[in-house]
Amino acid sequence: MSEQLIDRTMAFAGILQAIAQVQHIARHGNSDRDSLAASLNTILVTNPDTTSDVYADKVALNKGYQLIINQLGDAKDKDVEVTRYLVGILALERKLARGNAMGILSERINQIHRQLHHFEITDQQVIANFAGIYSDIISTLGPKIQISGNPEYLKQPQVQEKIRALLLSAMRSAVLWRQLGGKRRHLVFARKTIVDIAKKSLTL
Repeated sequence: MSEQLIDRTMAFAGILQAIAQVQHIARHGNSDRDSLAASLNTILVTNPDTTSDVYADKVALNKGYQLIINQLGDAKDKDVEVTRYLVGILALERKLARGNAMGILSERINQIHRQLHHFEITDQQVIANFAGIYSDIISTLGPKIQISGNPEYLKQPQVQEKIRALLLSAMRSAVLWRQLGGKRRHLVFARKTIVDIAKKSLTL
């Protein structure tokens, strides 16, 4: 099994791990603090030596690996909502890659690095800044991703900010996935290989 395929599957698990949290927050209004921190931290690792450096919390990636197995494996009960969010993220990432917003994105992420001298990454002020980056740079690139969930939670500003921050995290992993050679066709033609890697990568 090539190192690149393992790394690419790790990045894909990162996308799905963030998407799973978006789905959970939209339905329940809350999030697991460690999982949230793990996803947000990936945004800040902009010059990693290895893919593994981006995903320091390997246990948090388990949800992403499990979703790969569920969504790409032989199980019949695919989550169409997860698929819809994934398709939306990958479409926005293609637009980001073709445009010239990467420089602005880097500068805005550097501002958050400075903010972390004073705040935890899960502090609401930091989350609001991540959300602002998503709103200002990513969501303007194409059709907005429509989030389904409990309307009572979805109208709360703090829930909206967490969702946008997590969509930014999903985007960060999508950028990495593409940089590692990931293409939409692999999800069809290399499905079995990706699922096998995900099963071996699960941390027990």
